[in-house]
Amino acid sequence: MRVIAGTCRGRRLVPFSGRNIRPTPDRVREALFSILQSRLGRFAGLKVLDLFAGSGALAIEALSRGALSACLVEMDLESVKVIRSNLERCQVPDKAQVVAGDAWQALQQFRAGSFDLIFVDPPYDQGLAEQALVELDRLRILSERGILCTETRSSETLPGEIGHLSRVDQRRYGAIMLNFYSYASESLS
Repeated sequence: MRVIAGTCRGRRLVPFSGRNIRPTPDRVREALFSILQSRLGRFAGLKVLDLFAGSGALAIEALSRGALSACLVEMDLESVKVIRSNLERCQVPDKAQVVAGDAWQALQQFRAGSFDLIFVDPPYDQGLAEQALVELDRLRILSERGILCTETRSSETLPGEIGHLSRVDQRRYGAIMLNFYSYASESLS
């Protein structure tokens, strides 16, 4: 697993093979960030939330591409150690806040519109992605022009709309499904 682009390009991230960790493969991450790039333009100045952060690869990729800051929320303490190690390895710990704890409790600390880009990559097949979408919509943590991306198993179906959030794109990569949500009704190209 490596950082694909930006200031940390090519840096290898600390691998972790814990029971609940399933890092997003490099090719899927590359496709994900290409889609986000076309939607958001530059990453400069973006505030990122990585919910169920795992190894921290998604937030680190965003930071490498110029995001202003990232908050990484992860409950598994071994994963938190890996995240901190990866932030150090990529020399971006000063741009990141690591929250070790329950995702639902962590969300309560953020104000409306706190993040421009939100990644939701929970353990598969537990209904956590949909639950996160409901909670994120309720709290309105995503900025008005922001984008929220969920990663699920391709067999897991998420609704096209949840509250004020509308799915603007969906991409399948083998066993992985990426869903993109926004408050805007326009589609990703």
